[in-house]
Amino acid sequence: MKVLIETTPLQTTRAGVARYVRNLLLGLRAAGPADIQVAEIGWRMENHGYAQPFRAMKTLAREWGWAKWVAPWELRGAGVLHHTHLPLIPFRRPTRHVVTLHDLALLRYPERFRPWQRHTGIRRLTRLARADRIICVSRFTADEAIRLLGLPAGRLEVVHNGVEALAAGADGALPAGVPAEFFLFLGSLEPGKNLSLLAQAWQLAAEAGRRLPPLVVVGDRWAGVPRETTPPAGWVYLGFQTDAVVEALLQRAQALLFPSLYEGFGYPVVEAMRAGCPVVCGRVASLPEIGGDAALYADLDPAAFLAAIRHLEDDPGLAADLVRRGLVQSAVFTLARCAEETLAVYRETMA
Repeated sequence: MKVLIETTPLQTTRAGVARYVRNLLLGLRAAGPADIQVAEIGWRMENHGYAQPFRAMKTLAREWGWAKWVAPWELRGAGVLHHTHLPLIPFRRPTRHVVTLHDLALLRYPERFRPWQRHTGIRRLTRLARADRIICVSRFTADEAIRLLGLPAGRLEVVHNGVEALAAGADGALPAGVPAEFFLFLGSLEPGKNLSLLAQAWQLAAEAGRRLPPLVVVGDRWAGVPRETTPPAGWVYLGFQTDAVVEALLQRAQALLFPSLYEGFGYPVVEAMRAGCPVVCGRVASLPEIGGDAALYADLDPAAFLAAIRHLEDDPGLAADLVRRGLVQSAVFTLARCAEETLAVYRETMA
């Protein structure tokens, strides 16, 4: 059986979907199934920049040229096409179609998306009704797919993402400007990640006369999204960083602070746990499912989040316990398990 994995997200985003595609390919190649030939199909022109009109031109070429006219020819002979995000390539038979559904933020928080993303995203969501199988990256996402889209539970399969260990650099060096003590934030810098809550928590700490260590912020800023907060004095913005730098930061941070409003999975939580970094996050969306008993949960308001941070600072035993629990919890999300469960979906699709 020939299975094509759609790799277009690698060219269009640095967020969790791209990490999902990379990790899935690594896991499938390592599994090396004798009965399944895995190959890639995808748009190959990088489109990470936001400068116009070049981004729009590339988007049109990808979605109205390659996806509609070129990709269908590349499907010939494939038993299964795995759409690793909302389907970009039209469904063609006799090829079977598996889709990975990461979340339903498009329906829950439409204001987080540009008009073009909302328009095309809704159109692609409608294609899910014709998919042979739908992989959901969490039970939370599967439950939302049933409730919000009316998808039948029998066509849904929960396969948690596999998370590889981030390889640290040989010297473990941190970027210039990173202080000796710091908290860490990882994620796309858009309002849904709720960075403004942390700014308010820092302000409350300053008003109480007990300042917090600086926050180091790592992540791309989406062009066109205004700054959602005025950063407190001492915060360090590093922008996009390599896996080696992220691993070094996680190993030295006092904790990962992750006040996100909504996550289908939540890669930073697992990556932090795997690196031995305590996690403070909200008990929202998929995060309790992914974090288990290994995260420190706080209500998503500044005072409650500050209280959780203070609790972690003042109780070294709590931090050590979270690290221990995190190493156990993160070990569940392996590339091998994700690959084997995904291969089982392919086989069931063709049965």
